[in-house]
Amino acid sequence: MRRFARYIAGAPALCLMLAQQPLAAQNATGADTTLPTSQTTLGYPETRRDDVVEQLFGEKISDPYRWLEDDVRNNAEVADWVARENAVTQAYLDRLPDRAWFSSKIGELMDYERFSIPVKAGGRYFYERNAGLQNQSQLFMRKGLKGKPQLLLDPAQWSDDGTTALDAWKPSPDGRYVLYSIQDDGSDWRRLAVLDVRNGENLPDTIRWAKFTSLAWIGDEGFLYSRFPEPEEGQDFQALNYNQAIYFHRLGTDQGQDELVFATPDHPERSHYAEVTYDGRWAVITSAVGTDARYEIHVIDLAKRGKSGWFARPLITGFDNAWNLIEGVGGVLWFTTNEDAPRFRVVAIDLDALSPRWYEVVRQSDETINAASLVGDRLVISYLKDAASRALIFELGSGQVDEVLLNGLGTASGFTGKPGDPETFYSFASFNRPAGIYRMDLSTKAMQPFALPELTFDPEAYLVEQRFYTSKDGTKVPMFIVRKRSVAGANRAVPTLLYGYGGFDISLTPGFSAVRMAWLEAGGAFALANIRGGGEYGKDWHDAGRLGNKQNVFDDFIAAGEYLKREGITPANGLAIEGRSNGGLLMGAVTNQRPDLFDAVHAAVGVMDMLRFDRWTAGRYWVDDYGHPDREEDFRVLRSYSPYHNIHSGADYPAILVTTADTDDRVVPGHSFKYAAALQAADIGSKPHLIRIETGAGHGSGKPTDKQIAEGADVLAFLANWTGLHAPAHPAVGRSEK
Repeated sequence: MRRFARYIAGAPALCLMLAQQPLAAQNATGADTTLPTSQTTLGYPETRRDDVVEQLFGEKISDPYRWLEDDVRNNAEVADWVARENAVTQAYLDRLPDRAWFSSKIGELMDYERFSIPVKAGGRYFYERNAGLQNQSQLFMRKGLKGKPQLLLDPAQWSDDGTTALDAWKPSPDGRYVLYSIQDDGSDWRRLAVLDVRNGENLPDTIRWAKFTSLAWIGDEGFLYSRFPEPEEGQDFQALNYNQAIYFHRLGTDQGQDELVFATPDHPERSHYAEVTYDGRWAVITSAVGTDARYEIHVIDLAKRGKSGWFARPLITGFDNAWNLIEGVGGVLWFTTNEDAPRFRVVAIDLDALSPRWYEVVRQSDETINAASLVGDRLVISYLKDAASRALIFELGSGQVDEVLLNGLGTASGFTGKPGDPETFYSFASFNRPAGIYRMDLSTKAMQPFALPELTFDPEAYLVEQRFYTSKDGTKVPMFIVRKRSVAGANRAVPTLLYGYGGFDISLTPGFSAVRMAWLEAGGAFALANIRGGGEYGKDWHDAGRLGNKQNVFDDFIAAGEYLKREGITPANGLAIEGRSNGGLLMGAVTNQRPDLFDAVHAAVGVMDMLRFDRWTAGRYWVDDYGHPDREEDFRVLRSYSPYHNIHSGADYPAILVTTADTDDRVVPGHSFKYAAALQAADIGSKPHLIRIETGAGHGSGKPTDKQIAEGADVLAFLANWTGLHAPAHPAVGRSEK
């Protein structure tokens, strides 16, 4: 529903003993794999320190590693530092006793056939499929539900190393063409191309410099897309993103002939996203000023385009509330909005009426609306009930409401289709169940599987439960806990991996991860805390964790860790924590604030310098959640928790693994580079503080399967080593029991 969210990872006694020291073991050949136990024996690379000091609001701010902000592709010294850090880190990770087991187990758990939710156009069904361990999923088409699958796009042919990915795709209304976007090396930049379904060949049309774009067909004559001006040479991965505009590309023409549809040159900070209603009547343009769900809406009557051109009529102005298009039929448009409804409601307007007025279709409830679609003559609305999915079907004519029966605590998504369709498709997943795809007949409410995964483990062997704990200020916070039923039944404490995010109105819901399942298969527990800053309970929950309230996010996460230890879920020295992006910031902040609580940390692609985050690529959008570093009131808050600026020498820090990628142009890797250098220079104990820098990858999306397996194995082996988790004996590994 969020249009701009993307602007934005043995016996109890023996476990306790081994959690206090790095494990030593023998590999299959009997070679010694004893790990270095101190910074001295690790031999961190020397990192140049510059005398960079700024006076900000009366405070001297030291930034000795600012030179590491430079793009690794354009700075030989930074590239050399990256190579030396990776050499030290990989040498350490390769000696971890359970790394080979985790690599094998993650690969085994990922090796199952999986599908995306099918999209219907012109009697054809389009969907993605991955046979299991393919680096990138392929795009297929069937004529009719039972038609023979036809391969349309195979990203394996696009690059030798699997780092070029099929990002998004959309068939034209008649199913004749497929418009799709291509992602290289994990970058946010996209190339757009068009496939002719009839002959399987690409049209000559090529679009560049698209980013944060929708794919919106206007009939089969062309499409709307969003792009930025071409950046200066060498600034592709660091320059700030301004002046996004919407263009129309007519099939068979050069990009230079594309028509400017909508732009705000007087407000270059605004972003724009275009959608077209299923009947082709309206183009709906959503504009934002950041990541916050506060939008303006303009509409273009495409039926009058020949007379009035691209005239954009303002529908919602002021950037006060969220407005998310559901669909349009004739003159009627349906939206979800949090105007006068922090947990959202459904409203509609008839633009063909003499005096168009908004009217309420579905009022706000106690649960938060997560998404809605108009299929057939019904509204299908997905709600979040304590961060798990609940789906209701509203019949527009009779007002009858039916609930979609789901398989327990999990996440239902999709419910795709169009007005007049007799069917809808959706997926359901949970921590112990990979996504299964289902088809529902809307007239009978009968459901049947479209594609269900064949598993290599028993999902019923795992217990998924939800608990509520109390944060520092008395707020009740939900947390999912996943363990083997045998562990839960015996009330046995096991090493636990706690995950959190807490920002940007993003809700964390149950979902399957082969990496997390490998941790569970090894005997550990997994916990996910739905801390404030997310969207689990609507606008109020988000507001309670941003700007001046950001400390609530850290307090909530710390309280989750305390709960897991107090309740005996995890042993005293067995708590690992993990977060990505804004969650990486969370890892850095809570580790600085409570280094005694956590035993191993994975901080992935994190925002670590809170005083300079708004200087690169999409960073400027994040001021909605973080505030403005150049405003004193915000600066004081940011300075108080910025991970890079609050490392406390003299404290005993847990083992920390920082991960990032050289082509991350969402959260530029300089954040992680500077943070890791500061950790290694500080007097914070003898445990390792390492950085792993992926090449040919970005912020996470589009990462090939082999890189996912390698990173997952490195991370889990590191966390297991410092929390006492023992992977089971494995014939391919030959691990000695200690």
